[in-house]
Amino acid sequence: MLPLTVEFLAAYPDISLRLVLNDRVVDATEENIDVAVRVGALPDSNMIATRIGSIRIVVCASPAYLKIRGKPKQLSDLGRHDCIGIDNHAMPSAWKFVRGRSGKVVPIRSRLCVNTSEAAVLAAIEGAGLARVMSYKMDAARRAGKLAIVLEKFEPEPLPVHILYTPRKLVPLKLRAFLDWMTPKLKARLTLA
Repeated sequence: MLPLTVEFLAAYPDISLRLVLNDRVVDATEENIDVAVRVGALPDSNMIATRIGSIRIVVCASPAYLKIRGKPKQLSDLGRHDCIGIDNHAMPSAWKFVRGRSGKVVPIRSRLCVNTSEAAVLAAIEGAGLARVMSYKMDAARRAGKLAIVLEKFEPEPLPVHILYTPRKLVPLKLRAFLDWMTPKLKARLTLA
């Protein structure tokens, strides 16, 4: 979102934005948010939603780490690898892999636990182990050759991504400009992820 937001501000110098980035579901009306981007299935709501793509959840590691430790081929291989956990409270001891109606909880050895996926990506680039993140978070590093995706055949179904806004009788011109500009840009980015 941040690079696209900066591009939008350059294209529309008379518009100012407040960008809130977090990994929790917010009540847009209560928190005075005009537009939200949501990852995952949408609950019933009174918001207007446009699907803009999907995101994969991937396991990745640096080529240097994989050269030293080997590339995992089965989920059972995860127990022999250093895994980078993402949690705010505890060291995760398992990753859950769900595809369709079947799921499998796989024990992991988490030697490093961080509280953001961005930190997990940076740790993976530095060779700390395997990270499990949303594809767009690691895509630039993958394209730069700093990270490689492993265990692709065990990935869950991609998660839908929507851009949402509260219905109004008249959509403010600034909001309409943002939606008209951002929606195709996000669709293009998510197609590449």
